[in-house]
Amino acid sequence: MADVTPVIPAGRQVIETYGENRFHVSGVRYIHSLLVLPKQVIQWAPATWEDVDLASFQPLIDRQEADVLLLGCGRRAQSPSREIRQGLRDAGIVVEPMDTGAACRTYNVLMAEDRRVAAALLTVE
Repeated sequence: MADVTPVIPAGRQVIETYGENRFHVSGVRYIHSLLVLPKQVIQWAPATWEDVDLASFQPLIDRQEADVLLLGCGRRAQSPSREIRQGLRDAGIVVEPMDTGAACRTYNVLMAEDRRVAAALLTVE
């Protein structure tokens, strides 16, 4: 497990560890893909990159809590479809695809800066 814990403002989610097909976020263990928002964690439906579509981001779009989405694509960064990029852009969200580890670390840095950021994370072994 890689420890990526920074100092985060009170009441915000922090990604503590990732790997081995699980995450630890703010003291809670998860064994599925996640949407990590500033104040809550939601189980994310996609289990693999092939499952990711625009509809899978609807919980994030509905909550309007983030301006930036860090998309943790698994072991390696992949480019989301034009439909996903445009749908998120229409909702006022910029998507930044990267591998899941980089998304976890970057989320914590941006959260420590009190930014309006969310992470959509696929698990990695």
